[in-house]
Amino acid sequence: MKPHVVAAASLLLIALAATTAGAVTFNATDAASGTAGGQRFDQAVGLAYASQVLSNASTFIWSAFNQTSPADRKPVDAVTLVVADVGGAPAFASGDVITLSAPYVGNYSGDVKTEVTGVLYHEMAHVWQWDGQGQANGGLIEGIADFVRLKAGYAPGHWVKPGQGDRWDQGYDVTAWFLDYCDLLRPGFVAQLNAKMKDGYSDDFFAQILGKSVQQLWQDYKAKYE
Repeated sequence: MKPHVVAAASLLLIALAATTAGAVTFNATDAASGTAGGQRFDQAVGLAYASQVLSNASTFIWSAFNQTSPADRKPVDAVTLVVADVGGAPAFASGDVITLSAPYVGNYSGDVKTEVTGVLYHEMAHVWQWDGQGQANGGLIEGIADFVRLKAGYAPGHWVKPGQGDRWDQGYDVTAWFLDYCDLLRPGFVAQLNAKMKDGYSDDFFAQILGKSVQQLWQDYKAKYE
């Protein structure tokens, strides 16, 4: 085949799935199909399913963040998932691109389809959440993303239990459970917190919404589970 025909055929094999929701396009590609992890992804998850998860997760997040209008959201027109032969974290989001680690998929012991689904809900939260114009600490950002994963029903068994952890902003599952506690005190708390984080960030946001400092809330939370 001619080089340009081969290249076109290769692109066709890689870019197999696209879904739309709310005028946003979601694409999924496997750039690691030649690796064990990429092959497991293709067999256990698949591009079409992953693309649909991106769409479903976005719809769920818009509801969880009370972003019913596109004007309330980040101006994102398309989100792309790339399965890549990279180590480190299970996945990471950079702007509107989510990279999923093929080695993580290949080495995961358990229901990998459910795990990937939960990971994608977490990463989609990063795509849509506000970060306080860069002022919010990383623990809170990760905690909100895991809160989304928790509320969507994809919290894995290896997470810490409610009440565990050393600091409210420890991040990930620790902060997710704490935010869930705050959200029970005032339903929609996380949505209000995220909305406030559009233009900046202060720990005082907790007191403004719930009437108590974040440190007092953390003490109350820990006391509940002692």
